[in-house]
Amino acid sequence: MGKQKKTRKKEKDRLKPKKKEKKDPSALKEREVPQHPSCLFFQYNTQLGPPYHILVDTNFINFSIKAKLDLVQSMMDCLYAKCIPCITDCVMAEIEKLGQKYRVALRIAKDPRFERLPCTHKGTYADDCLVQRVTQHKCYIVATVDRDLKRRIRKIPGVPIMYISNHRYNIERMPDDYGAPRF
Repeated sequence: MGKQKKTRKKEKDRLKPKKKEKKDPSALKEREVPQHPSCLFFQYNTQLGPPYHILVDTNFINFSIKAKLDLVQSMMDCLYAKCIPCITDCVMAEIEKLGQKYRVALRIAKDPRFERLPCTHKGTYADDCLVQRVTQHKCYIVATVDRDLKRRIRKIPGVPIMYISNHRYNIERMPDDYGAPRF
């Protein structure tokens, strides 16, 4: 007998009708609109200015070594201003995973002129880390040669991309007033 009472009570609890809130048609409708940063009010990102903070990707360092380019000096030649290369923990971990073949890249990445940015997220996939950081803070330029990463960053408004072409650094999505002439 006790079991039947318990099951009936459970059924009663389950069958309670949920009260629906009646919407007032005269009430103002509220919508969530994403807040755009004020730095993007003009055509270009106004938060970007010397000294430039440049997020460096793993393959950018490797291709700079292949092209025999000094990272900091070439960045300054490209932008005509002081540049602070920034390396996240994920990029550093990625370079360390590459092993002995890329020990020169690791030595360059540990240069004291480079700023280390700590990562709080789990995993060490550098592309996601860079995209996430740039989406949150639009004060960086992203230096990469990776096509997929470039494609992802182009979708984020106000973030310039630095890349290597013709044995020198070039930059896209940056006002023409800043830096060296584009070729």
